[in-house]
Amino acid sequence: MMAGPGDPQGAGGGPARHIPVLLQAVRDALAPLSGALVVDGTFGAGGYTGALLEAGARVVAIDRDPAAVAAGRAREAAAGGRLRLVEGRFSALDTLAGEPVDGVVLDIGVSSMQLDQAERGFSFRHDGPLDMRMGGTGPSAADVVNRLKANELARLFGLLGEERHAGRIARAIERRRAGQPFARTLELAGLIEATVGRNPKDKIHPATRVFQALRIFVNDELGELARGLYAAERALKPGGRLAVVTFHSLEDRIVKRFLAAAAGPAGGSRHLPAVAPAPATFGKPARPVTPSQAEVEQNPRARSARLRAATRTDAAARPADPAGLGLPDLASIDIER
Repeated sequence: MMAGPGDPQGAGGGPARHIPVLLQAVRDALAPLSGALVVDGTFGAGGYTGALLEAGARVVAIDRDPAAVAAGRAREAAAGGRLRLVEGRFSALDTLAGEPVDGVVLDIGVSSMQLDQAERGFSFRHDGPLDMRMGGTGPSAADVVNRLKANELARLFGLLGEERHAGRIARAIERRRAGQPFARTLELAGLIEATVGRNPKDKIHPATRVFQALRIFVNDELGELARGLYAAERALKPGGRLAVVTFHSLEDRIVKRFLAAAAGPAGGSRHLPAVAPAPATFGKPARPVTPSQAEVEQNPRARSARLRAATRTDAAARPADPAGLGLPDLASIDIER
C-alpha cells in the first residue's frame, strides 16, 4: 500500500498498522475465488494474499523486497500448499506463476511496512539513510541527489513528483552537496522545507513530492507497472480478472491507457485507410472504485487510492509496448555515468 501525494510520506504520527486498501472491492473484482489461482504481484505485508486465501483461492505471491518475503515465510508454511511466495518483480509474473492464472492483483508503490522502517529511507517521519531501494540493489536515492545535474533533478522532480518548485529545489540541492553530500532523509527534507517554506495550511510536507519522485525513479516504478500489465495479460486465462490499485495520477493514467487500448479502439479516423482492429484482449473496464469516507477515516493512506479492473478475453496477448502507455521521458537522465 503506497502513500499518495496527499500523504506526507508518513510525516506525522506513529507507525501505521497495515490495512489493505479497497480490500472488499478487490475481492469483488476478482470473484469467484474459490479454487482459483491468483497472483498477488505486490505481497507486502500480505493483506490481499490473506484475504484471497480466506476466500478459497490458491495464491502465488510476489515481492521484490527480500525482507517482505522473509516475513511471509511463516504464512506460506501455514497455508497448506495453497500459497507460494516468490522473491522477484511482478513485471515477470507470467514466468514466475508458471501456469495460466485466474486472477492478478497489483497494489502499486511502497508498502506501509517499508514506510514505517526508518532504515529503509522511504519516509522522513524519522531520520534514516537516504536509500529508498525496494530490492536493495542499484543506485540509492542518495546517489541520485548527489550525482545528477541540477537540470536533471529538476526534470525528475517535475515529471515524477509534479513538483512546481522543482528548479529551485534542484539548484538548492546542487549548492548544498558541493560542501556536504546528502546521506540522510531529514537532511534532504530539511533543505527542501528551508528552500520553499511551509504554509501552515498545507496538508502535506513540502518534501513529499520530491521523495515520491526519488522513490519512483530509484525503483523504476512506472516502467515496472507498464511491464507488469503486459505480463498480466500474458498470464491470465480467458475470463481471468485483473485488479490494479493505484495511488496517484501517474500510475492511474498508465493503467487507464492500458485497459482502454486492450478493450479495443474507440473508432478510427475517416481521414485514414480502414484497418481491421486488433481483437480486444480485455473486456470493457469496470468503473473505477475509490475508498469510502469511512475507509479513509480508518486508513488515511487510502485517500488517493483508485481501483481499476477488467476481464481477460480469449484473444492472444499483444506485444508489450510500455512506451505506448505514456511513461514520462527520462531517457536523458543517466545515474550510472
